[in-house]
Amino acid sequence: MPEQKRDDDCDNSGTDEGMAEDSESPVVLPQMTLETIIDFTGQLEHLNEMVMLRLEKTGGFTSAESYFSVVQPILDLLEIEIRFRYRAGMTCQEMTLIVQDWIDREIREMKKPSTEKDSFPSP
Repeated sequence: MPEQKRDDDCDNSGTDEGMAEDSESPVVLPQMTLETIIDFTGQLEHLNEMVMLRLEKTGGFTSAESYFSVVQPILDLLEIEIRFRYRAGMTCQEMTLIVQDWIDREIREMKKPSTEKDSFPSP
């Protein structure tokens, strides 16, 4: 019977680009890209959920340029978060939690009802 992937496992299939064999081994190497980290942590669908919510909040997109003008800042902020919170020797599970927590926090912020104190005062 094939082994099933648990939700808390990191996806190590198909590559050896810096991820270890299990979720308790050090995982992130300097040459890893954001795309690789998202892939291995299994957070692509979660990230896509946040991107779609942001696109909905900004009125959608009409071209590739408008899509990337919304998505690129999201990816940049996620990369900054990872660089800030990363520590040598982190496990795959620890990296997953960094990515997952950041996405969850961004989704919560987008779902908050806007209040008068959140807006800038008019001149």
